[in-house]
Formats: sequence, structure tokens, C-alpha cells
Amino acid sequence: MAAVLVDDATRARLTDRFGAELAEPWCDALPDLVARLSAKWQLTVREARPGNTGRTLLCTGPGGDLRVLKLTPDPEVARLEFAGLRAWAGCRRAVQVLGTDLEAGAILLEGLVPGTELRGRPVPWPELGALLTELHAVAPPSDLPPLTERVTFMYDITERTVPGSPAEEHLTPELLARARSRALALASAGPVAVVHGDLHPGNVLDAGPGRGAVAIDPRPSVGDPAFDLADWLYLPLAAGGTLEDGIEALRPHLPGLDSERALAWCAALAPLAAHPPLRRREHTPFTDALLEMAR
Repeated sequence: MAAVLVDDATRARLTDRFGAELAEPWCDALPDLVARLSAKWQLTVREARPGNTGRTLLCTGPGGDLRVLKLTPDPEVARLEFAGLRAWAGCRRAVQVLGTDLEAGAILLEGLVPGTELRGRPVPWPELGALLTELHAVAPPSDLPPLTERVTFMYDITERTVPGSPAEEHLTPELLARARSRALALASAGPVAVVHGDLHPGNVLDAGPGRGAVAIDPRPSVGDPAFDLADWLYLPLAAGGTLEDGIEALRPHLPGLDSERALAWCAALAPLAAHPPLRRREHTPFTDALLEMAR
């Protein structure tokens, strides 16, 4: 059975993200685009998966190997992702690029096997430390934006979607403004590295015993590498522990860990972490802890 390239949920999500003027014609033209790229790269599409900024297709390559075709309506999204992945070319802890058609918003990636997300699994702290060390060790290229742009984008999206949602009573304009200011201050100072920008457990895959944990789907920028730690330090907090539990678990595996800056980022990004569960009406001790942190 052929993969469904565009369903109603995909069309609605992309329209919400990019607007109907861009998303609708792109969705309509997607089958022809996939056919052209499949012929170009000798791909057989096996499965379509959702993505916040486009569509991800699991494919079989000409040698029978797994390959991943990522497509987005906005070529700038593809160009930014490629810029980050190009900086990590040859890094075993980052997914590798096999081909691009950036004008079409397309990136062809290696497939990772088994490719299981780390979401919902015990954190392999030694693996995470090795991944962070490798990603943050490369020289920042000149074509990546500063981390301040990533922070601004994230808070702009949140401030646009909070009004009218169940999160509105908790994420007030004053709280969001205060947290944005803290995040921008952190992003404007401190050490400088290539920052993944969206390094949560769903964007780290198990690539098997020979390779270990591998990062995918970057939203890269240049700035304080401690930004990439927040989503991992929240995990012990969500499980009933503390941020410091995460710091102590990671410290032996991440040389030079700046716990003060890492904890400051956790506070500055706390409203963004609280936003999704609060929108789902999941008001829990974890969201209470995040809100308290942001005050």
C-alpha cells in the first residue's frame, strides 16, 4: 500500500504553521515533488511521518538501505537545518546528509537503525554527555544565526498561541516577558558553540551498539551550549526529583559542565516547557514547578 503523503491532519498542521497561502499549494504539489525526488535519488517511499515543519518520508534506497527524505514548504527551514548538519559532517553523534535540493525544501538523510527515540526511556547519561561534547566541539560556521534569534522565535510562537488556550491563565504576558528577557540575556553572553536548538529526547535516536545516540532535526544557531541541556534536566523534575539530580547525573560525562548557566536556562525556558501540557489541561506538580521557576 502506498504511503499517504498528505492527510487532513498534516494539511491542518502545516496551514497553522505556515499559513494557507504557502501550505495549501505545497500540499497539493507534494505527490509530484516526491515522485521527482524519488526518481532522482532512486528511492521507494515506505512510510510517511508527521513533522512540525513539513513531512518526513522513510524510504528504501537503491541498495535496500533505509533513507529519510525530509520536506518542508519553507526552503529557509531546510537551508537552516542543512547548515547545522553540514557543520556536523563526519560527527558520529549527528545524522548525516546524503543529498539536498534546498530550493525544493528537501534534505535526504541516512537512515538510523533501529532509530528508536529516547523519549519515554531511561536517560543514557554517558551517551548524552558524549553526544553533547561532540556536537558542541565543532567550529561555528558563519552562516548560522545567533541563539538570540532562536530564543525570539520560540517566545514569539508561544505568545501567539497562548491567548484563548487553557494555558492562558497560567502563562500571563508578564511572566512570558520576564522569561523572554532572561533567555535573551543568557543567549547574548557566555560560551559560544553550535547549538542544536531542539535537543529533546524525541530528537535523539538509538543508532545501534556501534554508534549509540544520534541527534536529528536541529534548529541550529550559534551561542551558549548550555541551552541544549534544559530538556534533559527537566526529566528528573518531571519524575518527582529535581533539576540538580539531572546535573549530578550528567556532570561525570560532560567535561566543563557549567551548572549555574544550565540551571539559569531551565528557569528561562520553563514557560516554554510548561506550555504544551498546560494547553492539554495537564496541570501537574511538574507544571507547577516550572511555573514557580519562571516567577
